[in-house]
Amino acid sequence: MAQLEVLQGDITTLPADVVVNAANSTLLGGSGVDGAIHRAGGPAILEACKKLRLTTLPDGLPTGEAVATTAGKMLAEWVIHTVGPVYDRDPDPAENLKACYSNAMALAEELGAQSIAFPAISTGVYGYPKHEAAKIAVATLLEQAPNCRSLQRILLVTFSTEDTEILQQALGEGETLSLFNHSIGRACRSDC
Repeated sequence: MAQLEVLQGDITTLPADVVVNAANSTLLGGSGVDGAIHRAGGPAILEACKKLRLTTLPDGLPTGEAVATTAGKMLAEWVIHTVGPVYDRDPDPAENLKACYSNAMALAEELGAQSIAFPAISTGVYGYPKHEAAKIAVATLLEQAPNCRSLQRILLVTFSTEDTEILQQALGEGETLSLFNHSIGRACRSDC
């Protein structure tokens, strides 16, 4: 069974097999984690995304769907791009947010990845309330973890202490979290 961990740090520098990008539907880069991943990976990611747009996704990537590209110059092997819901405009934001996590996990399994790193999807400019988004992310990933064949580590990567605390809370009030001293703050469920 894959273990679920919360890490605070820079998702673009993690040595995970897969880094998930909270992309926009154009796949051509943007702000926040999307821009950071495109910058860190270099032009190979943008070129791969442009190719996808020309061949299989002429109208862009639909909300909740996921596609994989090279990770370019990052330590990861792949970037899985997924488009989160815009909270106040999506007819079913909870279901579409869940689909982002589920579809990224399924694609990582298809790739044979052993580790996957997720940012907080839709909680930036897309306006999803952080506590609600954290509960959906954790519930979805914990639901899928027992079915993982190749994935051994599922990482929820945060940039701020506030986001780390929100995700730790979503892992379960009263659960003991094991804290490890790493180059990035790492926390995981006590059964890790």
